[in-house]
Amino acid sequence: MPKAILLTGRPGVGKTTVVRRVVERLGQPAGGFYTRELREGGRRVGFEIVTLGGQTATLSHVDIESRQRVSKYGVDVAALDRVGVPGIRRAVKTDALVVVDEIGKMELFSDAFKQAVLDALESESSILGTITQGRHPWANRIKQRDDVEVLKVTVQNRDALVDQLVGRLGHAE
Repeated sequence: MPKAILLTGRPGVGKTTVVRRVVERLGQPAGGFYTRELREGGRRVGFEIVTLGGQTATLSHVDIESRQRVSKYGVDVAALDRVGVPGIRRAVKTDALVVVDEIGKMELFSDAFKQAVLDALESESSILGTITQGRHPWANRIKQRDDVEVLKVTVQNRDALVDQLVGRLGHAE
């Protein structure tokens, strides 16, 4: 089995939902983080980081003034370094399944994040995460690693992927 299973696919297809459902059904410790949309008045205004331990931080927002931008969002790299990176490192340290949602444009502004992902790949821990479908030199190198399997999530396969990944990563409770 590969060291890391990374899900990719178009935005909004359900990658994060697949990751969250797998983690909920696995009977093993997990750590790291996932991202979720921030909405105001029915419109998306940003994203927040949520660790599996319950810490949150705003990763990006339309109102954040930052030199690091993705589309209309200013990115708070310090929030990722303060909350997301330690979440990855704690998971590795405790030999838990490492959840990294996601390896995307916003997260790749952080050198500390990239190092934490590399350290996780060099550890004994298994990794379940998501990765940008788009081209990015650093992300492309991760996708091409021999110890990484990239699975494309579609509307048609996302429910079946949950069962498949639970079976591969551990035993359902």
